[in-house]
Amino acid sequence: MTRRHGLGRGLDALIPAGQALETPPGGVLEVPVEAIRSNPRQPRLRIDADELKQLAASIRQHGVLQPLIVSPAEQGQGYVLIAGARRLEAARLAALSTVPVVVRQADERQRLELALTENLQRSDLNALEAAEGYRQLIEDFGLSHEHVAAQLGKSRAAVSNTLRLLKLPPVVQEALRAGEISEGHARALLGLPSPQAQAAALQTLVRRSLSVRQTEDLVRHLTGERRPTSRKTSRPPEVTDLEERLRLSLGTRVTLKRGRRGGNLVIHFYSDEELNALVDRLLGDSPST
Repeated sequence: MTRRHGLGRGLDALIPAGQALETPPGGVLEVPVEAIRSNPRQPRLRIDADELKQLAASIRQHGVLQPLIVSPAEQGQGYVLIAGARRLEAARLAALSTVPVVVRQADERQRLELALTENLQRSDLNALEAAEGYRQLIEDFGLSHEHVAAQLGKSRAAVSNTLRLLKLPPVVQEALRAGEISEGHARALLGLPSPQAQAAALQTLVRRSLSVRQTEDLVRHLTGERRPTSRKTSRPPEVTDLEERLRLSLGTRVTLKRGRRGGNLVIHFYSDEELNALVDRLLGDSPST
């Protein structure tokens, strides 16, 4: 039985074992670096120059320890990279003539799915890179949010929430991409009604070094939403814990308010797709295909 090297379970599930091509019994093939061309749908858009230099130095000393994943080029000449963009660039920087690869037969869509899965498993993608990959699968290949979520091992709500980041204005996206703000900050800014308001709030939160919670308070203030009263600090810990458990389970913000006789539970959603996902989860329906 052929042994597979360097593949997570999610990657293996996307391409059946019977479709592997040209891979020798050991599972790894040495391929000239110049025979591998970049994946035009590579989700990882930026590679830190310092990290690349460090990886190249390690590769010079130890070689490429984990094989790249490639597929045969449609024209029959060379290979197209599926996963391992940073390793390939570092190998070039280290002046390697060949690199170890695992060859998989994959079409354009499968290359994107595999590249996304590999990078998400490694936590190598920032939120915007993941969102752009999801967008390509949905818009360019006609996949539903449910299909993307199933293929990548994500919840539909998580996919929909990540996609919403692409609605932010360029200045906010650049701040997120550069690490000036976190994904939590970016999600909070989505609560503002216009790109202009979001960009202005970005300046405020960066200047004041606001936390995510403080940014949420800023957004509530700017939208005229009433701030939580001081009573919130004295809420029973079991209520706060239940809110957190519901948030983790449903993948969205949940507000629980207790009264003398009962209370109310507010589940927040930010798109029709997310509403559908919440309805399916709460009612126990199977996602539509």
